[in-house]
Amino acid sequence: MSYVGPDFDPPQPRRPRRAPLTVALAALVPGALLGWLVYEAVGSPGDSGGSDRAGTAGAATSPAPSTLSSSSSSSASSSPTDDDKKPGGTSTPTSSAPAASGSLKGKVIVIDPGHNPGNFQHATEINRQVDIGTNRKECDTTGTSTNSGYTEARFSLDVAHRLRAILEKEGATVKFTHDGDKPAWGPCVDERARIGNNAHADAAISIHADGSAQGDRGFHVILPASVHKGIADTRPIVASSRDLGERIAGNFVRVTGSAPSNYVGDGTGLVTREDLGGLNLSTVPKVFIECGNMRDTKDAALLTSGAWRQKAAQGISEGIVSFLRG
Repeated sequence: MSYVGPDFDPPQPRRPRRAPLTVALAALVPGALLGWLVYEAVGSPGDSGGSDRAGTAGAATSPAPSTLSSSSSSSASSSPTDDDKKPGGTSTPTSSAPAASGSLKGKVIVIDPGHNPGNFQHATEINRQVDIGTNRKECDTTGTSTNSGYTEARFSLDVAHRLRAILEKEGATVKFTHDGDKPAWGPCVDERARIGNNAHADAAISIHADGSAQGDRGFHVILPASVHKGIADTRPIVASSRDLGERIAGNFVRVTGSAPSNYVGDGTGLVTREDLGGLNLSTVPKVFIECGNMRDTKDAALLTSGAWRQKAAQGISEGIVSFLRG
């Protein structure tokens, strides 16, 4: 997610580089504490460099860690990894058929891949102002990219595909807000929220990567603030969305070994905002995740690694499964 356009604020002042885990994080995600300590001791799994980098080619409540069934683990290894394939290679952009069985049978999950690879060619359309309750914002933006040109839109769509494969193995019905090719741009942030609402989703997740400064590292999960203004009323979903976000943050740390953000969230990996149309207009439990900072070289090495993106999808999925299982 870049800091230009809808749902983005200017970069916040730099915080000191990664500090020791705070008491707040320990209380928030104890299930991930051991993984985080290991991260501090041996470093991020991507820091040493991976063989599966695609960037240059593409120029709270204490959640217990959940474990997916063996079917989910096997699906992770078989998910698509070829970034050079045309984004959104399916002709049906928004939904999947419900699986016959699995622990999430009967559950509906909406995945919102941030931005759209086609937004670059539709400046007029994405600059249209839409009502997000608290104010008006642009329909959408192009998003950010790594210094070598691997775009956020491409990243988010890839992780979304991997996440869908895992969740469908668990029996969930998965719907996308878009699949890269259709629609050719957007959809607007208000429509993204509406898709989740109309699907009566049990959970919704918007996938992004940040565009902050070099040295700003780590992921953060964005939670909806309590907003009651204009067409926005998040009060019914604030508590459930926080529960969803906490579980995703805890499992994301544990599975990926990545650190919570060192520049927002005070080390908790959680940020609450009231300026995001995708959250303000949601009537179902929903969060955003910024999986890392594309403008930091170390984070970019992770984000451009297909193996790491698979871990990111797995961590997000395990948080969602934990939330839906209660």
